[in-house]
Amino acid sequence: MTKSDKAGENNVPLTVTRDELLVDGRDDEFRNMVHAALAFSARLNAIRDGYAEFVGLPGPQYTILVSILHLQHDGAVGVKRLADHLSLSGTFVTTETRKLEEAGIVTKIKDKSDKRRVSLKVTAKGEDLLRRLSEVQQQVNNVHFGSLSQDEFLVLKKVMPELVASSDAGLSLLRHLSKVNSLSAVSD
Repeated sequence: MTKSDKAGENNVPLTVTRDELLVDGRDDEFRNMVHAALAFSARLNAIRDGYAEFVGLPGPQYTILVSILHLQHDGAVGVKRLADHLSLSGTFVTTETRKLEEAGIVTKIKDKSDKRRVSLKVTAKGEDLLRRLSEVQQQVNNVHFGSLSQDEFLVLKKVMPELVASSDAGLSLLRHLSKVNSLSAVSD
C-alpha cells in the first residue's frame, strides 16, 4: 500500500501526503488546521467588512485605501505595487481606486515622465475616515490577535506571505487538473 492509498481508521483517504504535514501517518491535524484557517479567514473578512462599513466603503475598497495610506510613507504607490502588495489583479485595483477617486478619498497623480503611470495618494478626507476608525480598530485588533505572543506574531508574519505564494501555486495546479480532468471526461 502506498502512502497515497493509506487511509485512517475509518478508511478515509488522506488529503495530503507530505510527511511534514502528517502526524503518525494521518492527516487529521492537517485537516483541523485547514478548518481553523477557514474559520479564521471568515472572521478576518467579517472584521474587515465591519471596518469598511464603519467608514462607508465596501471591504475591498477599505483594504485598498488603508494599504495606500501605509504604503505611501515608503514612496510612490503605483497600481502594480499596490496589486502586488495585496495579491490582487491590476485591473481590479484600477477599477476600485477609480471608485475611491470619485468619492474624493484617493487622488491619482500622473507621472511626469510617463503619462500612463499614476501614483495613488490618500486625500485628507480619506485620512480623516481612517483616523476616526483607528480607535475602534485598535481595540478590535488587540482582542482579535490577543492570543499571539510576540514570537508567534513574528512567525506568523513570516509564514503568511509564504502561504499566500504556495496557495497561488496550489490554485494554479487545481485549475490545471480541473481542466485536464474535464477534457478527459469529454473524450471518454
